[in-house]
Parts: sequence; C-alpha cells; structure tokens
Amino acid sequence: MILDNNTAEKPKIEYPTNWGFKIIGRSKENLQACIKEVMGEKEHLCSVGNSSRTGKFHTYNASCVVESQEERDRLFKCFQDHDDVEIVI
Repeated sequence: MILDNNTAEKPKIEYPTNWGFKIIGRSKENLQACIKEVMGEKEHLCSVGNSSRTGKFHTYNASCVVESQEERDRLFKCFQDHDDVEIVI
C-alpha cells in the first residue's frame, strides 16, 4: 500500500497502553537515576541498551503503562529536559 504524505493519518493509539522510551546519554549511572526520578512511584521496566563503539554514549530502555497522550507527552518532555539525557526516542 502506498500512502500519500498529504493524506496519511496518524495511527490511532488506544489508552491505556504500554509505551517505551529509549534514553541516550553519557553515563549509565546517571541515566538509571534519571529514569527513577522521572518515573517516580510509577511502575516501570528498565533495561540496558547498547553502548557506542567508543563507550561515549549509552542507552537505556524504559517502559510503563501510560493512561493518556498527555501523560506520554509529559514523561517524554521530562526525559528530554533532563540534564543527563542527550536524546530520547
């Protein structure tokens, strides 16, 4: 199926749903602390991702159940604005 970019619709996401974040930074310890800080008491899973070939960057995968688009966006923004996070996907 070929979709025209002008007519493509955003996928409909039904909430609550499990959502994952890939968090990239320079320090494994700081990334772990960041995830705990952002998630707070919210139940979540966290796993180590890859490291760059030079060891300069590391990734963690964090996931949780989000209740709404607003909650998902809020968590993303908290990760994005954190001093120890270079990139969040």
